[in-house]
Amino acid sequence: MSKPPRGKTETIKQRALYVYLPTLEMAEDWKRRAEKERKSLSNWIMLRVLDSVGFEEGSAQREQMERELEETRKQKADALEENEKLRQENRMLRMLGDNLDKELKRLRTQPFLEAGFVGRRTFDKDLLALLRKGHGVDKEMIMRRLRIEPSDVEAIDGVRKQLEALQAYDLVEYDGRWWRWKA
Repeated sequence: MSKPPRGKTETIKQRALYVYLPTLEMAEDWKRRAEKERKSLSNWIMLRVLDSVGFEEGSAQREQMERELEETRKQKADALEENEKLRQENRMLRMLGDNLDKELKRLRTQPFLEAGFVGRRTFDKDLLALLRKGHGVDKEMIMRRLRIEPSDVEAIDGVRKQLEALQAYDLVEYDGRWWRWKA
């Protein structure tokens, strides 16, 4: 099936222009640029000329583009400022969340650290979930998964006491290296 005629073939010679560039290198450069933009050389040259002619100094089109460019720059600056504020807020919220997590862990381990504690003790849910997975876990893995710093001696001692309490209730076993859930 052939394409319907668009009338361009009859006027091809009337629409053709010949451009002679000063050097072969310039011609090769233009060809490479057109190829890089995936355009025919003719289309690439036509777009460059239209860009140049259409945006002469003082033209309405150029002034409109300059206004749009300035507005875009303002929007970008505003967006960057907003982005930085959100980053700072995010950092602050992350630090607050970390501090609350540490405080919660401290409060949960506190009853296990007190020798004569009377009342109800709550085991760390993350610790129980880790142990219930069925495979053995060593002390380092427990501390890493519970996000307990090696320098936080009180938290480490609290986890150790929880593990000992679970062992006393015969829920976990320790073989010298691995803690395993028994039930």
